[in-house]
Amino acid sequence: MAKQPEQVLEEQLIEQLKKLNYCLVSIKDENELIINLKRQLEKHNNIKFSEKEFEKVLNILSRGSVFDKAKTLREKQHLVRDNGDNLYFEFLQTDHWCQNEFQVTNQVAMEGKYKNRYDVTLLINGLPLVQVELKRRGLELKEAFNQINRYQRHSFGANSALYQYIQIFIISNGVNTKYYANNRFQSFKQTFYWTDKDNKRLTNILNGFSSEFLEPCHISKMICKYIVLNEAQKILMVLRPYQYYAVEALVDKVMHSRANGYIWHTTGSGKTLTSFKASQILTTLPKVKKVIFVVDRKDLDYQTTKEFNSFSKGSVDGTDNTKALVQQITDDTKLIVTTIQKLNTAISKQHYVAKLEQMKDERIVFIFDECHRSQFGETHAKINKFFNNPQMFGFTGTPIFVENAVKNDLGKRTTKELFGECLHKYVITDAIKDENVLKFSVEYVGRYKKKDSATEIDIEVEDIDTKELMESPLRLNKIADYILAHHNRKTHGKEFTAMFCVNSIETLVKYYDIFQKKKDEGQHNLKIATIFSYAANEEDADANGFIPEELSVVEEPKVLYGLQVHSREKLDEYIEHYNKMFETNFSTKDSESFYNYYNDISKKVRERKIDILLVVNMYLTGFDSPPLNTLYVDKNLRYHGLIQAYSRTNRILNEQKSQGNIVAFRNLKKLTDEAITLFSNKEAIEVIIMKPYEEYVKKFNEAFIALLKITPTVNSVNDLQSENDELEFIKAFRELIRIRNILTAFADFKWQDLAMNEQLFEDFKSKYLDLYDKVKSNHT
Repeated sequence: MAKQPEQVLEEQLIEQLKKLNYCLVSIKDENELIINLKRQLEKHNNIKFSEKEFEKVLNILSRGSVFDKAKTLREKQHLVRDNGDNLYFEFLQTDHWCQNEFQVTNQVAMEGKYKNRYDVTLLINGLPLVQVELKRRGLELKEAFNQINRYQRHSFGANSALYQYIQIFIISNGVNTKYYANNRFQSFKQTFYWTDKDNKRLTNILNGFSSEFLEPCHISKMICKYIVLNEAQKILMVLRPYQYYAVEALVDKVMHSRANGYIWHTTGSGKTLTSFKASQILTTLPKVKKVIFVVDRKDLDYQTTKEFNSFSKGSVDGTDNTKALVQQITDDTKLIVTTIQKLNTAISKQHYVAKLEQMKDERIVFIFDECHRSQFGETHAKINKFFNNPQMFGFTGTPIFVENAVKNDLGKRTTKELFGECLHKYVITDAIKDENVLKFSVEYVGRYKKKDSATEIDIEVEDIDTKELMESPLRLNKIADYILAHHNRKTHGKEFTAMFCVNSIETLVKYYDIFQKKKDEGQHNLKIATIFSYAANEEDADANGFIPEELSVVEEPKVLYGLQVHSREKLDEYIEHYNKMFETNFSTKDSESFYNYYNDISKKVRERKIDILLVVNMYLTGFDSPPLNTLYVDKNLRYHGLIQAYSRTNRILNEQKSQGNIVAFRNLKKLTDEAITLFSNKEAIEVIIMKPYEEYVKKFNEAFIALLKITPTVNSVNDLQSENDELEFIKAFRELIRIRNILTAFADFKWQDLAMNEQLFEDFKSKYLDLYDKVKSNHT
């Protein structure tokens, strides 16, 4: 009987694994799995278990959920021997991950609700820690993913439930291979390709993937170091390849040099998890006294502390004030999360400096989040001046280059000048290719007419620099009407939320009042909220991307009181609207109340309770809200400021969220192209920016008209006279298919928008397929 393709692939994989020094072992069922486990644990721990003692081992292994078992796997174990002695042993050597026993087996049969037989299992010290599910070439990987989900429901948890110790699943059809952590609640979108350091995928399981990813030391290192046990959600998370390479590069730099460096990972790629894992590993190095993770806003201090502690409970204490920070720097706290403002105060104010003297010569590693922000240059200099042995690393999605550097007291400082070499790079095109972030659909709305002498001429929006025209009530009203008319479509019936960023507080006040008036008149029922604390009213003229440090309000109330009286009163008025809308009680009376207002807005945007958030600079960097899918822009943006602002919209959420919508009421086309070119390359514009939905609708309808000129009806395809005519039809309909495929990527796609209905498309498609096969056959 001929072998099935899956069986051939399975045998080839096992042969490769044997060459990688896996020991092939035949295990038919659970009983043989347990017998092998006893042998391997005895070998690994250099001990012998009596039958009664091994029953105790199996009892330890049987407790808890998949998450609990993952913790058990990594913990040192203890039991009382038959003779009363204490016995200490381990299931996995996590510090020296190569020093474990590696085996491979296949076609293990397990009987639970149904009987299942698993393809290839990798055993470490006898425990099944990696499961490989294979499909024949041509089948979708999702079939293997779905099959593993069935195993989880039907048999992994049966009897001794040893298969619940699996840490990593691998699915492959030979040519495409992905991996993911053992978390039965995740979607197929949370499966990852492995890559090399330059983000080149290794997809073929026999040619590249197995030799790199499944090499015993590497897969053991992934399990021991690069799986995060998320305490908040009680799930396993595994790092993606670019996260792995970044952490490895950073840790290697600390272990073997005193040089600094930075990680360039695009916004939305999971920098928090990467920086947490780097920080966590660095705290275990004997030569490192402390790791201080520095954020530039108090809300991020709280958010990062919360996220770090969700990854590992109690791993970090937040610093409520500078005094607490100084205490943590001088005590035995290993990992500290703090704001740049508190750090600056600690190393500047004399009464704190005296207490920190004892730490000047210690090896302290500083990790800066969002290190493109301007204030890091100043703190960088102060740290170097105060500490004798600091080592500094930065994380950024948008580095500062010569082109986008802004001059300050220290001159024009690039990220490379501040932090040294880039240790790893993962840019927005990489993230889009990996489906870690979405593309942008950018729509430019509005052209304006201006009288020049006696002639009325059209001019590009970016050429309009007259404040009078840009802030005219007529223009602002028209923009508000446009937003109200299109908001439902952009957010899919308010399934998602939006942000509207404008150039100044003065303009924001005008917009808010316009929206409120229209609401009072019954023109809309949108929940619109706003917040600002920028202590100046001038326009953000060059929009250089260095968002003013408006959130220092939560540290220094004076910024709030720097608002002009009118702005302050307006802000209180708008907060009062908010209070009525949500039955809250916020105000600007003190910094704490204002900070609580800020936090509540953040929460409600994420919960989709606010339809449009109106801002000047706040929330345009560092704010993650996956349900936010639209950014309305009436503000000059450029370089990193532009990319950061756009990136508020392109977080992955679900199948319905197909892109981040940017609706620009200024012509930012040139600036958008320049920003993408700087942070990726010129060719990336096509990859990152989708054309507006309406443009694809127009192209489809034009292609449909072209098709009708060749074949006015479906039946007229039968009357095509020559092969050239047939080829013309094939090319014309293929163009329709191409545009239809783009259109269906938009969540708001409807056949009613097109000149051709779905049934007519399918009828033509049937003719197209028949004709395509005929022409192809003739040419063959």
